[in-house]
Amino acid sequence: MGDIAHPPMEQLQDLEYCIDSNPPWPETILLAFQNYILVLGTSVMIPTVLVPTMGGSDGDKARVIQTLLFVAGINTLLQALFGTRLPAVVGGSFAYLVPIAYIINDSQLQRIDEPHVRFIQTMRAIQGALIVAASIQIILGYSQVWGLFSRFFSPLGMAPVVGLVGLGLFQRGFPALGDCVEIGLPMLFLVIALSQYLKHVKPLRDFPIFERFPVLICVSIIWIYSVILTASGAYRGKPNETQLSCRTDRANLISTAPWFKFPYPLQWGPPTFAAGHSFAMMSAVLVSMVESTGAYKAASRLAIATPPPAYVLSRGIGWQGIGILLDGLFGTLTGSTVSV
Repeated sequence: MGDIAHPPMEQLQDLEYCIDSNPPWPETILLAFQNYILVLGTSVMIPTVLVPTMGGSDGDKARVIQTLLFVAGINTLLQALFGTRLPAVVGGSFAYLVPIAYIINDSQLQRIDEPHVRFIQTMRAIQGALIVAASIQIILGYSQVWGLFSRFFSPLGMAPVVGLVGLGLFQRGFPALGDCVEIGLPMLFLVIALSQYLKHVKPLRDFPIFERFPVLICVSIIWIYSVILTASGAYRGKPNETQLSCRTDRANLISTAPWFKFPYPLQWGPPTFAAGHSFAMMSAVLVSMVESTGAYKAASRLAIATPPPAYVLSRGIGWQGIGILLDGLFGTLTGSTVSV
């Protein structure tokens, strides 16, 4: 151990696996699917908020969600194989909502009367801004400059940035729970109960199923509960907003999505570039870099791995920049960040 420059951290309480562990394949697949469910929430929420303001239809929203999930999988794979190689998921980031909203409200784009044309032109403008902003992150990452900056980062500095990004979305996320209290509150209470208070209950051969798979269990139970409410006519005669929030057959995502659709670069057309859009997107990239740096350090700590040195953080940021470049080329509507 004396020759190791970065010794591994001590085992945290209640953590069974570390970065060198090999869980059984069935459990690994279920854990991976649970992570997919978590990424799915972000991948659905961001297009649901932004696509209608761009003039897009339900079909456009479904295509954006498909593209975002597809590119998130590629970025996660690249980060796991060539980046920091930490157990972290790369998905859509809420840090880009403000500059994207700025692009959507651009006066030149708002003058377009036909909704679908406005959606396509806005998407191309967002793609161009993401491509330019990604180049900045790639340069900062692979030049090792970000690694030098990361030496001065501390939890005291990064925690407020990450916290403010999350708190800034409170007005979009939590009020949506109030739009359908009979579904939102049971889901909230069930997640807290299983993950925090029943995590040591082991009904299956001393296996902590509630601690290991709280999201899968809660989503399955609440979805069945929602289907029963919808089928029983509980929302018949309710206001349209209530039906959109509570019914399971009003999202139109499955009905408008094609059976097979393989996303490809420049599927929305050639990107357009504007200096104002690019500079706005660069600010989100800087926030995302700080957010991801904190996530890398948290992932290494939770995985009982060695603390990531500066060159590893730079490499991870560089590959994340390539991921944002892919976001811009494929047209995912938002950039990427790392989550644990």
